[in-house]
Amino acid sequence: MQWAFSPRSKKGQLNIKTQIQSGRCYEIYVCTVQAIAKHLPPSDIVESTSVAGPGFVNIILSSKWVAQNIHNMLLNGINAWAPILSVERVVVDFSSPNIAKEMHVGHLRSTIIGDTLSRMLEFSEVKVLRRNHVGDWGTQFGMLIEHLFDNFPNLDDVEEQAIGDLQVFYKASKRRFDDDPLFMERAQQAVVRLQGGDARYLSAWKKICELSRKEFDLVYQRLGVHLEEKGESFYNPYIPNVLEELTSKGLIEESKGARVIFIEGQTIPLIVVKRDGGYNYASTDLTAIWYRLNIEKAEWMIYVTDVGQSQHFDMVFSAARRAGWLPDAKSNLYPKTNHVGFGLVLGSDGKRFRTRSSEVVRLVELLDEAKSRSKAELVRRLEDNGKLNEWTDEELEKTAEAVGYGAIK
Repeated sequence: MQWAFSPRSKKGQLNIKTQIQSGRCYEIYVCTVQAIAKHLPPSDIVESTSVAGPGFVNIILSSKWVAQNIHNMLLNGINAWAPILSVERVVVDFSSPNIAKEMHVGHLRSTIIGDTLSRMLEFSEVKVLRRNHVGDWGTQFGMLIEHLFDNFPNLDDVEEQAIGDLQVFYKASKRRFDDDPLFMERAQQAVVRLQGGDARYLSAWKKICELSRKEFDLVYQRLGVHLEEKGESFYNPYIPNVLEELTSKGLIEESKGARVIFIEGQTIPLIVVKRDGGYNYASTDLTAIWYRLNIEKAEWMIYVTDVGQSQHFDMVFSAARRAGWLPDAKSNLYPKTNHVGFGLVLGSDGKRFRTRSSEVVRLVELLDEAKSRSKAELVRRLEDNGKLNEWTDEELEKTAEAVGYGAIK
């Protein structure tokens, strides 16, 4: 069943639509619709309900309720409609692209859903910490840095125009990593030097991050989305102390050379330190929870990613509860965490978008196309009405952007 606003207000401002099927199921659906209309609980909001055909229940809102709320809004402002929440500080973790990879359509849902949730909470006067947990740390930076050094021995020569397309740059370094054993060895050594704080390697890493950040910001500006970047590297210095706390509480165990946390109901453990001694997503995400609770004083942490990461976050949240950082999930007490999962964005091959393995639609190209089509349609309509000369170029551009980007969002 689906709720929807009705375009025919005389028949009802809202309707419930059921999926009608032919054959033996038809009578069941008719009875279901009639039962829904008859047994909707009494409410000051609803004036009446009626069945429209076999598949719809029309709902007419109470004129008195509508009038009272409009009157309240006119007297006290739009904020009078905002629900009052029992929390003051909420972290919304969303978007989170990877450094040196261009944003593609697969990043759109997390970005827009996260921004929408943030706006709703802000409307209710909650302090929202919009966090962009970018992938700015890890083994891939070894190959990127070595490829950068080979092309630009002098880092002062590195600029956006010199590198060109970051996505092409990333793929070129990945090909060398896969095909050249000597380059792979150099890249692995570069990771060690980077994580050890080598000044030259840190400088190269910062340069790559800076160039990526500029590309991300251009997309966010076009979408009207505001975030504060706190990527994986930000939490890296805190990881050892957090793991020490988890060890002291008896959560971390040795298993097959790795350090893990066993989670009840899960067939695999949560690895927090790999066999080679390196950290991973779990160690970073657990540390982020610790930081957000203890330093940022968040009462609610909302993570907006695709459903493919549901198990990961279930395990991370369970580990945080075992550590005593969070109350029992069934208690509905604060502080708490929620994973807002959405469906996977798939490519033409039916598989999840991955920039390293397939050609994907770049988000900037999608935005360009949306604006172009919106402008063409706007110009056509204005020409048909003989009003094109009444619009300035600036008005055409701004309207095309508003309509095009709005349609995508």
